[in-house]
Amino acid sequence: MTVTDYFLPRSLSEALDLLGARGPSLMVMAGGTVAMPLVNDGISLPTQVMGLRHAGLDELREEDGELYIGATVTLTRLLRQQALPVLSEAARNTASWSVRNMATVGGNLFTPPPGGDIAVALLALDTSVALTGPAGTRLIPLGAFYTGFMTNALQDGELLTGLRVPRVAGDTAFIKFGRKASNTPSVVTVAVRVARHDGTVTDARIALGAAGPHPLRASAAERVLAGSALGPEAIEAAAAVAAEESQPFSDGVASEWYRRKMIRLFVARALDRIWQGGEDR
Repeated sequence: MTVTDYFLPRSLSEALDLLGARGPSLMVMAGGTVAMPLVNDGISLPTQVMGLRHAGLDELREEDGELYIGATVTLTRLLRQQALPVLSEAARNTASWSVRNMATVGGNLFTPPPGGDIAVALLALDTSVALTGPAGTRLIPLGAFYTGFMTNALQDGELLTGLRVPRVAGDTAFIKFGRKASNTPSVVTVAVRVARHDGTVTDARIALGAAGPHPLRASAAERVLAGSALGPEAIEAAAAVAAEESQPFSDGVASEWYRRKMIRLFVARALDRIWQGGEDR
């Protein structure tokens, strides 16, 4: 263990001051379920660590037609909220109950593939992330937060402090496919949202996990659905395009070839689940 200094700020301002004073060498963590295994295995060797558990970033509230989720809200609390059932479903399919009691929503955004299941559901809901630094807070779409594998839009001195999830129209579905029934890395994770009026798709989101360097939107597949009558032909066409535009990889869980096949299959299943529901929203 290389850590010589551990800081536990009691407010956001104190956390920002510490980050400004200590610089990028300061490891920032909340639940520690991603960071600590790296430290314990000698992959990451920080000398300074800052925990955000007591920095006042654990608010979970509904306001002005959206759900606000503080960065250190645990997955267990997210599972129990009732405002957005798809987020509860995503939390239920992430890790074990003991990990969910520690892991945070904000931390899940930094989890490398094939993890990051919560982020997939959040992408389908047009979530924005709040990034706070010395100059104040800026709000950007979650899709713009990711810039590459293990890279993001955080600037020097900034912390991810919360997420804003609008109560957007549409039916949602979430499917995580792994090698086991539960507590398993993802072969592919799919979250979809489809809004319809008079049987015609007016808005669609298809988000994928373990299908690229970070959670991503299948934007071309979404365009296939827009203006269509959701049904077998549109579903199969969108699923095929989603598989084609994805960027799957090979690892110890699955090969790139198999992941691409499963992306097509489970995008179709998620959309079919909505179609079988038969409601316009």
